[in-house]
Amino acid sequence: MKKNKNKQSLFSILKGYSLSIILFVAIFGMFLWGLGSAQINSRAEEKRILEDSVRRAVVSCYSLEGRYPQDIEYLEKNYGIRIDKNKYAVKYSIFATNIMPDIVVLEIDGKEEIPQ
Repeated sequence: MKKNKNKQSLFSILKGYSLSIILFVAIFGMFLWGLGSAQINSRAEEKRILEDSVRRAVVSCYSLEGRYPQDIEYLEKNYGIRIDKNKYAVKYSIFATNIMPDIVVLEIDGKEEIPQ
């Protein structure tokens, strides 16, 4: 009887490629981790840009009109600020028209609460 030497079990095939499989899984895992990290950094940068834009618009309003705006809607209407209200909440607290207001930008994702 002639035995077929070309037939191998699945276990012996996987055993031969085990290092390759482990390396592939490790590299794929690092790729996925990198994508997640890039997304987190992108969201943080987008939030920072929005906060800087609101601050610049507030300062522009003060320099042009001699007073700080009463609310964010005034900035949206007159200074071109666009806020994605599905993504961000802007807490804008003004004490007086000649004192810089407190501006806080929060992501709306259930992770942060809007301070009162």
